[in-house]
Amino acid sequence: MRWLVLVLSLGQLVVAGQAAGAEREYREVTIADPYIELHTGPGRGFPVFFVAERGEQIELVKRRTEWFKVRVGRGEEGWVHFEQLQTTLNPDGGEFDLPALGFSDYAARRWEVGVLYGDYGGANIISAYGSRTFTPNLSGELSVSEALGRFSDSTMATVNIVHLMYPDWRVSPYFTLGAGVINTEPKATLVATVDRTDSLAQVGAGVRMYLTRRFVFRAEYKAHVVFTSRDDNEEVREWKAGFSFFF
Repeated sequence: MRWLVLVLSLGQLVVAGQAAGAEREYREVTIADPYIELHTGPGRGFPVFFVAERGEQIELVKRRTEWFKVRVGRGEEGWVHFEQLQTTLNPDGGEFDLPALGFSDYAARRWEVGVLYGDYGGANIISAYGSRTFTPNLSGELSVSEALGRFSDSTMATVNIVHLMYPDWRVSPYFTLGAGVINTEPKATLVATVDRTDSLAQVGAGVRMYLTRRFVFRAEYKAHVVFTSRDDNEEVREWKAGFSFFF
């Protein structure tokens, strides 16, 4: 299905970016595994440039969701996935307790991907999106959608600016403004029909709710204006809800 390919493509784009999260200070720990690998950035796509061995002490400088920036005794700094720190020890020999992901990580997110499902002018619609947070209130969003109707199917691609009203709240309203293109494929077989591609503009509002760890619920309403080549433009109403996760 085309929408599944779009979801996977968005996910790959976001994973290639830096994982974002809250930056906090942590204490020193001792490596208990045979070794840990230091990456140049907070993601598996970044290369390993240094290996610290069992028994070495490392300083946990800051955290970005599931990645920790560490400093070894020789001064090298790099990023380590939390899985390699689960068996590290405190200076007194006790097991280091890794803090769980929480709301503070959500508030400091940078990348997010999600899937929404709903109604687009009477047709079933599914959307996949990827977003990048620029400020606590403002983010940019790329969305692709597939609308399956009785008489026609449509594929949309839009770019949106999203303004989150209360980024420090677990539940917050937001507003969105965007533009894009829509390709419509009629299903009629009795008469000759042609596909058409038109520009569109949209404005909307919704609500976001932080659930747990990296998961968010989202519901929204949008009003679309499709700028057709005919004498009059089309106005379409859209309702959607779904889930997302952030990095």
